[in-house]
Amino acid sequence: MSISAAGIGARAVHVRVEHGMLRAVLADGREIAAPVSWFPRLDAATAEQRGVWQLIGGGVGIHFPDVDEDISVAGLLDGEGWRR
Repeated sequence: MSISAAGIGARAVHVRVEHGMLRAVLADGREIAAPVSWFPRLDAATAEQRGVWQLIGGGVGIHFPDVDEDISVAGLLDGEGWRR
């Protein structure tokens, strides 16, 4: 298993979905974004469902319980979504 150097220790502290983008603010001050279309369940969700999220693993992941979607911060940093 490979780990991106950029993703080591990266933790989200806040998340929002707006204008077709999933945005995560990281503990170190960076903000990263990825198209919601990378995540089909999140893409098909309502605005209300997208607004319900939980940080998991101390911020290493984001869980959207209403659509059962888990997204890792390291995956966002690596651009894993476009490979789906």
